[in-house]
Amino acid sequence: MESVAQKFGNEILTHICTCTVDLPVYRVRCRGEEIALVCGFLGAAGAAAQLEELITMGAKKFVVCGAAGTLTPNPVGALVAVERAVRDEGTSFHYMPPSYEIEADGEAVSDIVKSLEREGIPCTRGKTWTTDGLYRETEEKIALRRAENCITVEMEASALAAVARFRGVKLGQILYCGDDLSGAEYDHRNFFDEAEIRRNLTEWAMACVCDF
Repeated sequence: MESVAQKFGNEILTHICTCTVDLPVYRVRCRGEEIALVCGFLGAAGAAAQLEELITMGAKKFVVCGAAGTLTPNPVGALVAVERAVRDEGTSFHYMPPSYEIEADGEAVSDIVKSLEREGIPCTRGKTWTTDGLYRETEEKIALRRAENCITVEMEASALAAVARFRGVKLGQILYCGDDLSGAEYDHRNFFDEAEIRRNLTEWAMACVCDF
């Protein structure tokens, strides 16, 4: 995040402050537009609170990007634009009536895919499984989610979609496939070390939000 900020402006507007970490919000410039760039929190509750604060600060359009586990065979770095999310977390239910899944902003998804296509970047539309149980992604649950056509698993998408809909802001999310949960054994694939993938994805997300 710091390297991208340095490349595109590196001015700190403010910080998102918590008891454990303060995250700088950078003002960067991309394609002639000014964008606020900030590292996201891990997990639905923290990510939703962060989104609330950014909305209060005046932001109205968001492209969220980050890693996810892949539930089907996909190479590290394969991109998924989130169309729907299974709500296996608690935060979204404070914003939207109970439902098994939540649909993402269709316009935001289409804009993201079109923007990436213009750059020749392949991206699959699909469903993700959002869960709070980081170490409870059991074989049975993985099999169920695959049967429900989930491509990925992560911890924020359904909550972010619910907050965005509740607050009336435009939000889309791009996931890159990191660790692999599609086989008989878990494969970390050292995706924490893929700094270039994360830098590229962050820059692509900035380009996408310019097309919103």
